[in-house]
Amino acid sequence: MFVRIIIFLAINFGALVIGGFFTEKGVVSEWYLSLNKAPWTPPGWVFGAAWTTIMICFAVYMAFVYQITHNKKLLIALFSIQWVLNVLWNPVFFYFQQAGAGLVIITALTIVVGAFLFRYGAAMKLKSLLVVPYFLWLLIATSLNAYILVRN
Repeated sequence: MFVRIIIFLAINFGALVIGGFFTEKGVVSEWYLSLNKAPWTPPGWVFGAAWTTIMICFAVYMAFVYQITHNKKLLIALFSIQWVLNVLWNPVFFYFQQAGAGLVIITALTIVVGAFLFRYGAAMKLKSLLVVPYFLWLLIATSLNAYILVRN
């Protein structure tokens, strides 16, 4: 179990590192700074704290769900789709400055993470709470992306 947690931590934080490469330059760009952002946009430090917590919880969740699921191919496929969408949003939104495409990606990501909750919820029971922060954060992030698309 411990080894699985470490593997999922490495994969999850790898996604954050790749995404951070685009986010770091994007949040200080003239484009992003000039956007009309949602009034509920959290301060910058919240994003780092939130993603760190989310990825730790999600790694533990994945280690547990991997252990109990019989269809590991489906689980890894969902995880892989989630990973790609998570990484893809950053360059699409910050580097290519495509809020519309970003909204499509983050909406798809939210649906995939929601699928973890509903597909594995009964088997995972209380351990499903480990994926709830990810899902809730994506709902907030999706609303922030949508606000930017509509108001700019």
